[in-house]
This record gives sequence, structure tokens and C-alpha cells, in this order.
Amino acid sequence: MKGPKLACLLQSEPFHKVTPLLESWALSRVAGMTVFLKCENVQPCGSFKIRGIGHFCQQMAKKGCSHLVCSSGGNAGLAAAYSAQKLGIPATIVLPENTSQQVVQRLQSEGAEVQLTGKVWDEANMRAQELATRDGWLNVSPFDHPLIWEGHASLVRELKVSLGTPPGAVVLAVGGGGLLAGVTAGLVEVGWQHVPIVAMETRGAHSFNMAMKAGRLVTLPDITSVAKSLGAKTVASRALECAQECEIISVVVDDKEAVSAVQRFLDDERMLVEPACGAALAAVYSGLLGRLQAEGRLHQALASVVVIVCGGNNINSQQLQELKTQLGHS
Repeated sequence: MKGPKLACLLQSEPFHKVTPLLESWALSRVAGMTVFLKCENVQPCGSFKIRGIGHFCQQMAKKGCSHLVCSSGGNAGLAAAYSAQKLGIPATIVLPENTSQQVVQRLQSEGAEVQLTGKVWDEANMRAQELATRDGWLNVSPFDHPLIWEGHASLVRELKVSLGTPPGAVVLAVGGGGLLAGVTAGLVEVGWQHVPIVAMETRGAHSFNMAMKAGRLVTLPDITSVAKSLGAKTVASRALECAQECEIISVVVDDKEAVSAVQRFLDDERMLVEPACGAALAAVYSGLLGRLQAEGRLHQALASVVVIVCGGNNINSQQLQELKTQLGHS
């Protein structure tokens, strides 16, 4: 695609959509407070990733990059492939070898070339960085770039429009730290930096929690959680800096709690999300919010919380059943 049509696309509206903010009767009843769901699972690519990655790709296309390459557990790759198709440039997505066939096929349907490399994202990322040394090729980080955080901050601007007044807390899942960095930037931008962030991870993919405890970046020896989309062995350094700007409460849940939250959310809201998203939902379903209140880490008179339903494509009904069986769910 060349000429006026490309120029028009480069300057067009963002690739992400303004997503619904829904008050959940079921989750509010469980939590004992009003729970709002920011439904990023209905984005064109099935997750919040399109906010930051779409913004990044648009800006880089203006600077003349001719080929996008992205390492991903699936969701970032879909956002990069979608953006590349919109921009009329090719994309190569590098995924771990255990990525589901449905994600591979979805990427190919977006016109992307797919390469499978390594056991975990970190190994796929090394291959992507190698490819990005080719002339005109650009590496699209799944989470670690200021333009990506800037794109994710749009989510908070939407919350400000929808709610008017700040919620008592924002609950989100942490993988590499891009969403956390974007939400922090957004809260500061709209003057809500006093709103605490409850940052949820699964055990075995808890690089942010380890870093918070150590006061420095920590690299996990391996990703052992079933929440593969949270599987960055080292969180972005920016994620640690966010703790200096906003109050961040870092919590780790077990895989079983995350997968149980996925099933309960499916039953309650008729929406299927992947275990990475289940980590955030587990803050409600496991009773964590109440425990944080009892410990004085969250305000006793918490009127409302926003849970970011980050979505995800690495799930279907059969995979959910297999995860439940693997983790000993009845």
C-alpha cells in the first residue's frame, strides 16, 4: 500500500476501540463493593495489547519502518499483526513452540509470517531481536517501550470519562509490566495517582513481585505457571519505577485460583478469558480485596474497584477443561 491511502492510515484514528465499563452484579456481590469491569477482551485483537502496540506501530510507520517483528506469547503478536495489516506492511511474529495452533492460525489469517522458537517468551524474544537487525525491520516489544505505555494510558482516560470520580482501586494482571506502566502513566495524567493499583501475578510467573521484594530486577529461572501470557522471566525496569509514582500492592495467586476465577467469570459474565486475566479476577473471587482491607492495605470504606479484564486469545473451552483437570479442579 503506497501513496495517499497509506498516509491517511498513518494519520488515522487509533487502532484500539473505546471499551465498555460494566458494573458487575455478580462480582460486586462476591466482593461486597461495586466492581466495574473494563472489558479489554472485546478489543479487535482480543486484549488490551492493541492500545500500546497499535500506537507504537503507527508512530514507527511514520518514521519509515518497512517490516514489523514481534516476539509474543500470542496477544502482543496479534496486536502487531493487526497493526501491520492496517498499515500495509509485513509482519513476522516469533512465538514459543508451545503456542496453541488456534493462535498461530489467527496470526496467519492476519497476514503475518509465524516462527516458533524456544520454550518460553524470552527465547522467542532473542530470535525476534536477531531478525530486527535486518534493514528496515523493527522489533516491536510486547511491553517495554514508552510509546507502548503511552498507548495503554488511554485506558485510564476512558475510565475518567466513564466514572468522573476516581475508583477506590484498580486491579490488573502483570506480565512484562507494560499494562502496569501504562495505567500508572494514565493515573498520573488524570490526577488519580492516589488510586492504589492491585498488581496480580501467578506463582511461577511472578517476576514483578520478586523484584518488588528485592528492590531490584529479578530474573526467574523458568516460567512454571500455566498463565503463559504472564511469562516474562524479568519484568520491565519501568514497572519497578512505577512504585515510586503510585501505590502498588503486589499479590501472587496460585494457578488454581486463577483458573478457578476464569471458570467463575465464564459462569457469571458469559465471557471466556485466559488464566493471565484470571489472575486479576482472582483478586475478587479469592476474597483478596477483603483481606487487604482487613490488613489496612486498602481503605476500609472502599466504594468501588475497577478490574481490568485484559482478555487473551490463548484459551478455548477444551483448554479450560484441560487446565482444570491438570490443576485438580472438580
